[in-house]
Amino acid sequence: MSKIKVENNPYVNRGIGLFSQTGQSTPIVNTTSELSLIDGGVGTLSVPANGFKVGDTFWSYMGGNISSVNGDTLRIKIKTAGGLTLADTGLITMRNATNKPFVIDFKFSVWTIGGPGTASILTGGIFQYLENASDKFDVIPSGSINNTTFDTTVAQTLNITAQWGTASASNSIQTSIFFLTQVYG
Repeated sequence: MSKIKVENNPYVNRGIGLFSQTGQSTPIVNTTSELSLIDGGVGTLSVPANGFKVGDTFWSYMGGNISSVNGDTLRIKIKTAGGLTLADTGLITMRNATNKPFVIDFKFSVWTIGGPGTASILTGGIFQYLENASDKFDVIPSGSINNTTFDTTVAQTLNITAQWGTASASNSIQTSIFFLTQVYG
């Protein structure tokens, strides 16, 4: 039997765990309000003022269950608690999904540090969910480079929000896992 060499195994995460959700989030259901998908946990979602370094890279992974009405819309935003948008899926026209799994998988990389107009961060990732028809995954990529309003001289706290376009008891999203890890820096 051969042994796996950890130092050459790309699937071994050597990152620093920053936050881990420790329970299911409150479902976002029957509302058009933009609400957080993140629930309580251990660790921190915040980087203090002047705490970023060039090259700092983070991985955010979230999963849970979703139900949606065919043709209704959903919008997912990766943002800071202060309202700075790092990534935005835009309006997603949903297909029928009944208690199906979803995943939000994003990476962030700090390119430059400083105040607005100097600091820059690259964000990229996907939102995907399993629809009812043929158990097909819909994948929605999203990402951006923010080099105008990102600011490393102030504290930044990560938030992930969801907003339904139609209030319906059949439109629901809830997380069961979420973690934030620093993978470089």
